[in-house]
Amino acid sequence: MMTHEFVVTSTRSMHSYAARVVDQLLKYKSLGGMKDIINCVDALQTDRFADGELEVSLNRSIRGRNVVLFTTCARNEADLCVEEAKIELYHTIDVLSRSQARKIMVFEPYVSCSRSDRTTRRNSVGLWVHFKTLVSLGVRQIVTYQLHSDKSTTMLDPTLCVLDDIPGFNLLSKYICDNYIKDMETLQETVRKEWAFCSVDAGGENTARIFANAFGAGLVIAHKQRDYSRANTIESINILSAEPLEGKKLWIVDDMIDTGASVERLVRTLAARHPAEINIVVVHAPFSHPAAERISALFEERLLNHLIVTDTVLLSPEVLQKIPRIELVSSAELSANIIRTITTGDSMTGLRGRFNAANYLKRQELF
Repeated sequence: MMTHEFVVTSTRSMHSYAARVVDQLLKYKSLGGMKDIINCVDALQTDRFADGELEVSLNRSIRGRNVVLFTTCARNEADLCVEEAKIELYHTIDVLSRSQARKIMVFEPYVSCSRSDRTTRRNSVGLWVHFKTLVSLGVRQIVTYQLHSDKSTTMLDPTLCVLDDIPGFNLLSKYICDNYIKDMETLQETVRKEWAFCSVDAGGENTARIFANAFGAGLVIAHKQRDYSRANTIESINILSAEPLEGKKLWIVDDMIDTGASVERLVRTLAARHPAEINIVVVHAPFSHPAAERISALFEERLLNHLIVTDTVLLSPEVLQKIPRIELVSSAELSANIIRTITTGDSMTGLRGRFNAANYLKRQELF
C-alpha cells in the first residue's frame, strides 16, 4: 500500500498516456482523500552514445517517494522498437532505484511479451524474463490490463512483487452498455434474445462465456485448427452453437488482435451462417502487418459492422487511415482510478470483479 506522496512518470513510450492519467488523478485529488501527486512525466531524459548504447537520467529528486512508472514496449508515440523500449525501461527502473525511490510501481497497460508464456524445456519464456528483470531491478508492484493467460499471473512471487492484472473486458462491457444498449428494456428484449458472444478459438471459450454471462446473451465457440509448421496460419474453423446464428447480432471477443489471421477467417466463416451483423471487441490492438489490411477488407465487404478496442496500444496514423471506423475506448480514467485505489489503500476487488450489465444499467438509471 502506498500512503506517501507519490510521483507519476513515464518512459518516452507513454508520455501522452501518462499525462492523461495525471489529469484524471488531479480531478480525484480535488475531491479530497488522495495524497499529493507530483507530475514527473517529463522528468526523465534518454541519451544515446555514438555506439548505440543509451543512458537514462532524472532531472529532479524523488528520494523517499513512491513512483508510478508508465511504459509500453509495443507500438508507441516515440516510435521505439520493442528491444529499445525494453532497454530504456530497464535503465529507467535502475535510475529510479539509484535515486532512492521508496517504492517503484510499473504500470504497463499492455505487456507485449505476454504471449511468450509457455514454459517448455527448450524455449525461452519472454514474459518470465521480463518480469524477472523488473523485479531484480527493484520493481515491487506491476499493474497491467488483461494478460494473455491466467497462468501468467503465477510467474511472480507475491512476497517480492505484487502483480495486479486488471480485466480490460469490464471497460469494453461498459462501453457496449453505454453505446449499444443504454437501458434495461433493450437488454431484456433485444440483447438476451438476439445477441451472442463468440470466442476466437477454443482457448477463448472462457472469455466469450464471461461476456455472455455478463449480458445474459448466447454463447458461440469457435474451434480452429492451426498449421503449427507455419506461424499465424489457420487450416479450418468449426463453429459450436446451441442455437442457429441466422439473424443474430454476433460479438467476437478476445484479449487482442495481432496479425488478424484468426479473426478474419472467423468473420468469413460466421458470415456464411447469415447473422444480422458481426462485430469485434478486443482489449489490445497490436495490429501487426497485415492486420489493418485484413480488417479493412472485412469492412469494405460489409462483413464487419463494429470494431471496438482500447487505447492500451497506440494506433498509428497508418492503421487509423486504413481502418477509420475503429471505436477507441480510453483507459486513462480507469488507470487513474487504479492508482487512486492503490494510493489510498482501498480494496481492489471492485476493479477485478466480473461485470454485470443489468446491475450497471440499473445504477445508470438511478442517476
